[in-house]
Amino acid sequence: MDWSRILVNVAGEIFAPTTAAYALAAIGLNVHFGLTGLLNMGQAGFMLLGAYGFAISTIAGWPLWAAVLVALACAAVFGLLLGIPTLKLRGDYLAIVTIAAAEIVRLIGRSTALTDLTGASSGLRGNSYKDTFQDASPFPDGTFALGPFEYSLNASNSWWIRLVGWGLVALACLLVWLLMRSPWGRVLKGIREDEDAVRSLGKNVYSYKMQSLVLGGVIGAAAGIIYVLPRAVQPDSMGRPMTFFIWTILLLGGAATVFGPVLGSIIFWVSLMLIKSVMREGVPTSIMRTEQIEQFGWIIVGVTLMLLVIFRPQGILGDKKELAIDVR
Repeated sequence: MDWSRILVNVAGEIFAPTTAAYALAAIGLNVHFGLTGLLNMGQAGFMLLGAYGFAISTIAGWPLWAAVLVALACAAVFGLLLGIPTLKLRGDYLAIVTIAAAEIVRLIGRSTALTDLTGASSGLRGNSYKDTFQDASPFPDGTFALGPFEYSLNASNSWWIRLVGWGLVALACLLVWLLMRSPWGRVLKGIREDEDAVRSLGKNVYSYKMQSLVLGGVIGAAAGIIYVLPRAVQPDSMGRPMTFFIWTILLLGGAATVFGPVLGSIIFWVSLMLIKSVMREGVPTSIMRTEQIEQFGWIIVGVTLMLLVIFRPQGILGDKKELAIDVR
């Protein structure tokens, strides 16, 4: 078993673009759940809208900054349309509505009636919308090695994507840190604990929930952009499983914390890569084929989520008193 190669691959997941994208999406979900207590089970829908908004705008010839604004605006509008009829719902009723809304977005994206726009189930090829982002890079073409890690400077899965992705994660963490200590954030925490009490103080609970939903959704849209830059926009890759992975990351790191989503994303992807790499090297194909190893890795993720909710629902960095729901 080549442990040096395995450890390099596993360590590379710590700062991979996918890890950054999921950390950013979990930060958005943290605004929904950790701060406000909204059980949003459709964060993947915000990510998919951000990805489509960015890709379609770029393909249409829009500059990078305009395509990013379109992506964020799509998420904001979706948050408004989703929140207007549903934010009076609580708990599992809101969860049902949000997961259905995300599925609607995915099914519309893969509809054959929109093949010219979204590519239907085949999606949009990465080469068709990455040029403006790569052209914005200050780095020359070529590759760069940092210790055992060698990646392209500008192409897919590049250092440029990593710098931008983790820069956005840092900005999002700073934003959440500031919001948690602001009067606005304290109102959100009050809504999470007892929205009737907050309403009795004269606060417009509905308006605060809407602001939280839109803000977390916009952060999710930014995560969607980072997620599709190293790959294609494929609607089925951003379905229900993605939302469950984001929830696992948030609960693993700790809800209502600043760095919990970041730590959760790193542990999630490093652990998954380690399990898959070791099993590919050590388990004979006569016992378990490659595709079965992939499935087994996700089984481990599901079991981990179950154990987290049962034995440490507050996560690694979380405080049990900060929980928005009682999972006992």
